[in-house]
Amino acid sequence: MQLFRASIAHFPTQTSNFEKDIVIFKDGGLLVDNKHIVDIGEFSQLSSRYPAVEVVDFSGKWILPGLIDSHLHYPQTQSIAHYGEQLLSWLENYTFPTEMQFADEAHANTIAGIFLNQLLKNGTTTGLVFTTVHKESCNALFSAASQLDMAMIAGKVCMDRNCPSPLQDTAQSAQQDCANLIKTWHNKGRNRYALTPRFAPTSTPEQLAALGELAQQYKDVFIQTHLSENLDEIAWVKQLFPNAAGYLDVYDQFNLVRERAVFGHGIHLNEDEWARLGESNASIAFCPTSNLFLGSGLFDMASAKANDVHVALATDVGAGTTFNMFKTYGDAYKVSQLRHAPICPLEGFYLMTQGAAKAHALDHEIGNLNAGTVADFIVVEPRFDELTALRIDQNAEFDDVFFALSILGDDRAIAQTWVSGRCSYKKPV
Repeated sequence: MQLFRASIAHFPTQTSNFEKDIVIFKDGGLLVDNKHIVDIGEFSQLSSRYPAVEVVDFSGKWILPGLIDSHLHYPQTQSIAHYGEQLLSWLENYTFPTEMQFADEAHANTIAGIFLNQLLKNGTTTGLVFTTVHKESCNALFSAASQLDMAMIAGKVCMDRNCPSPLQDTAQSAQQDCANLIKTWHNKGRNRYALTPRFAPTSTPEQLAALGELAQQYKDVFIQTHLSENLDEIAWVKQLFPNAAGYLDVYDQFNLVRERAVFGHGIHLNEDEWARLGESNASIAFCPTSNLFLGSGLFDMASAKANDVHVALATDVGAGTTFNMFKTYGDAYKVSQLRHAPICPLEGFYLMTQGAAKAHALDHEIGNLNAGTVADFIVVEPRFDELTALRIDQNAEFDDVFFALSILGDDRAIAQTWVSGRCSYKKPV
């Protein structure tokens, strides 16, 4: 066993009262045995309770739960930061050409490794990830994550129309490939499978129906797709599905709106769609850097709260501009400022830890530092350069530390990332 000493912050339970329910230990202790957390509390109490245990001293730093990124695309690791497009032209000019390269299994393996390294160096220990239409790309990501014993939720992208022919599957092949991938990877180790139609315009009704059958057969698999990101996209969906009551209803008609369904973006939703999301216990992945970069719009957090819709933060790499979840909250704060309803720092922290874990029904394993959960945690160095040393007082409260790092920080703030009780990343000295 190891006893880690540092300042510690986490949310042990689901909450909407962030100031009241956050637990902070200024001189805290986290006891880890192999891959699980055994105890948490004041360091003085834990060191007395476990006098013979090895102490790992991170005094002056913060220990936080491993961060959760609820929507991103690992094939787009190499197409991040291209200039000047909105959603549909972005897909055509950058996304689809990049994803064609993943027919090469060796290429998929290489990018999977780079992608996971980017997550770890930014403190992210769990992602909800889109692969490509090639089942080999899914195998590559799950295989790489398994070597790290890293919690990964991913799925083969399904598209049988309105995309280049090398990226098309069929309703039948998508269903068969997904069924095989579920049997191979879902609940094997720390892997979970996500049924992944890219978005309604690239799937025929037949394909959505085939995926809906799998969703009914496998009740605990995830569902991930895109929803109401762009106004041109919404108009296209209305043209393609004239009998649907709206964009969300397209998915709902095929049994794809339920718990563990995670819809990326959800910027332009009507009142009925908000209500249905809340009723179904589905989630929205709020992707502020991508929404700003592609000019898609400003997410409406107030409507989400009014309808009790789970919201989790997400980078949406590669239209998203960073792998860093702190900076992602920084842009969420700016979006919410423009909405005249700023998201406070503690809520931002919640949306990438316990709030995300609760949305995905995984809070028994990740998102917090409760005894019995898996030891996924990060060690944060707040004062990593002369500017942050100037801005962040050594005795600053956690909300001020977190907010300052969300504006000024980057991967240099992550000193170490621990996955399943093992140090999987250490910042170079």
